[in-house]
Amino acid sequence: MSQEASDEMSVLSAIYCGLDEFELLEESADAGLVCRIQTLIERNNEKTPLSLVFHISPDYPNNPPDISISSSHLSRKQCHELRHSLLDKARSLPAEPMVHGLIVWLQENFSDLIKTTSCHSAEIIPEMKEEIWTALLHLDHMRSKAKYIRLIEKWTSDLCLTGRLFMGKLILILLQGTKENIKEYIHLQKTVKVDVDSSGKRCKEKMMSVLCEIPQTEEKIIMSTFEVKDILSLDDLKMEFNLLGLTELYNQFVPSLI
Repeated sequence: MSQEASDEMSVLSAIYCGLDEFELLEESADAGLVCRIQTLIERNNEKTPLSLVFHISPDYPNNPPDISISSSHLSRKQCHELRHSLLDKARSLPAEPMVHGLIVWLQENFSDLIKTTSCHSAEIIPEMKEEIWTALLHLDHMRSKAKYIRLIEKWTSDLCLTGRLFMGKLILILLQGTKENIKEYIHLQKTVKVDVDSSGKRCKEKMMSVLCEIPQTEEKIIMSTFEVKDILSLDDLKMEFNLLGLTELYNQFVPSLI
């Protein structure tokens, strides 16, 4: 881990020194640093809470951080759009510590960024009235990886599902949304030609297993976006589940796949 990254964590902990404002969630030479910053953005006499998780790789700041955004006051689409805007901004910056600068930029441009999304905060209300379910799926392999991933992202967007696609030694799809939409996703995954066989012909997914479909309890974290994560190690995978408050889910279903 670079000295610049370590020094930046010290600076951030001093700037965001309020209760639960800053938390260093992970620190290792192989995986890098993961920190969470909770902040309030004020606009039009309203305060919008944001939770930002920065995944900082060992070669940071030569490579910008990966970022996750969630908020109880914004729709999933808004969080998704804010994340991509912040990632684009990070890629445009010089190779130097940037986390605080990204947060300041987000605060200064928040109103304009929100206006560019097609959803409004009020759209959360009917969505949240329906019970949220969580599903965990296991894929054996992907041959046509790029096309397969694009199809997964399209289906999750069309069905208003959030979650993660973990790509590594294990390929796991973690979904959150209504029970009906998760059922529809699983139906699509099983019946549509999503990959290619060894001869290059399009084929259906025959080796997917549904590890669980369970209702989401109110105290658990609800994901606001669907993201694809490249996982380097099983420790990284476990950390991702821990960040989402799904350690129990990991312990129950993932070790048996290894």
